[in-house]
Amino acid sequence: MMLRKFGCKPPETRAGQPTMAVMRSFMARRAPSSLIRSHIDPGVLMLGNDTTNDCTSAGIGNHIRATAALNRFQVDVTTAQALTFYGRHTGFVPGNPATDTGAVEVDMLTAAARDGYDVTNQTLFPIWGSTDPHDRNGLCNIMADLTAPYFGVQFADADLYEDEAGQLPPVWDTRTPARYGDPTPNPRKGHCLLGWSYTGMADDDLVELLTWGGQQRATWRWLRSRTVEAHALAWRQLLAADSLLPLWEEWQNLVAANDNYLRAAAA
Repeated sequence: MMLRKFGCKPPETRAGQPTMAVMRSFMARRAPSSLIRSHIDPGVLMLGNDTTNDCTSAGIGNHIRATAALNRFQVDVTTAQALTFYGRHTGFVPGNPATDTGAVEVDMLTAAARDGYDVTNQTLFPIWGSTDPHDRNGLCNIMADLTAPYFGVQFADADLYEDEAGQLPPVWDTRTPARYGDPTPNPRKGHCLLGWSYTGMADDDLVELLTWGGQQRATWRWLRSRTVEAHALAWRQLLAADSLLPLWEEWQNLVAANDNYLRAAAA
């Protein structure tokens, strides 16, 4: 049986936090009807989320690795690095379970943008922005051009049903057998995961999610039911010098929104 921990506290907002509203045209343009990445290994790792509630840190580390994979290389991110980031910004102390209380996603994104996220041989700084977690077209645009949305979800007991081999349901959906348990989302079971690809944009179509060291399928219907927050991240340091970023003028708006937010937070 695989151990799985949670760690995403209920969503909060911070004054002036960057949002994808400054990239309005990017978010509103018609997204690709599907995004198939079965030929790309995103390199997702557990990063300590089997023993600690560090999913918000593991999600950032795996976003880095997924971005690198799309650009045909890989970045070494270790469990120790993910736990160090988690501890530095939450007060978690290894060996003291009382300090392993999880984190607020926007606070972890703020910390990464302000202080960087240490990986092997370098420190990376994201540009990020929050978005409507139910804007399916916008989420698909984030997946297509900015690697993956960084989601906060709240699981129901039914989502975590395990078979005799300890495996989760092959597809998370809101329509579950009664034996799976309570289908009501539970705020005490908050989790951070990433959206990687999708077969289409209808409720029954499938989204590939990155979580707990692997890939998990879910319907859009399930994702809408369970998602309570969503954010976009981008890692300029991981792109080639000649890489084109979407809608350059709007991208600059997002960079400015990040700069203004961090400047105000430091004041």
